[in-house]
Amino acid sequence: MQRLMMILAGTTLAIALAGCGTTTGERALSGAGVGAAVGAGAAAVTGGSITRGAVIGGGVGAATGAATDSDDIDLNRYR
Repeated sequence: MQRLMMILAGTTLAIALAGCGTTTGERALSGAGVGAAVGAGAAAVTGGSITRGAVIGGGVGAATGAATDSDDIDLNRYR
């Protein structure tokens, strides 16, 4: 039951943060949140440590968010 609650919380967090991020700091923060949720969910499904999955996912998400700029992820731009 605890794993199910963690997966639901992670999914909710990922959906809530999916639209965030116009500045580098905001992208790093939203990337960390989404990465932590995905990492925790993946660890829960595979039977690994949820905490370790969240920490690794959060670090990767933050690094990815900080490494991108608005031109890389601007979904509203028409081409």
